[in-house]
Amino acid sequence: MERRLKLQQVLEDLLGSRNVYFQPPPSVKMKYPAIVYDIGELGFRTNLSTAYANSELYALRKTYTVTVIDANPDTKIPDKLQHSLEYCSFARAFQADSLNHYVFTLYW
Repeated sequence: MERRLKLQQVLEDLLGSRNVYFQPPPSVKMKYPAIVYDIGELGFRTNLSTAYANSELYALRKTYTVTVIDANPDTKIPDKLQHSLEYCSFARAFQADSLNHYVFTLYW
């Protein structure tokens, strides 16, 4: 299975619904709570993280920006996300349109 599709499934399982969107266009009507993810703030060509050992490549991960969106300010979804995914770090939080947004950087 393609890695991004595997990530889609992992995020759906974590959320407990299919309200997981990859780079949704503005015309998509999202249902909340939701998770939105894209290829990251670094851009398409620079969104790779590489690691080497003994002069050989042993890990190649894409960078994704993952945003949990929920009307509930006490949602547990961000905690579940950060504890379930090994290379996930919290970046920032903000509120917009009466929805709480929790943004993470994920290497997958």
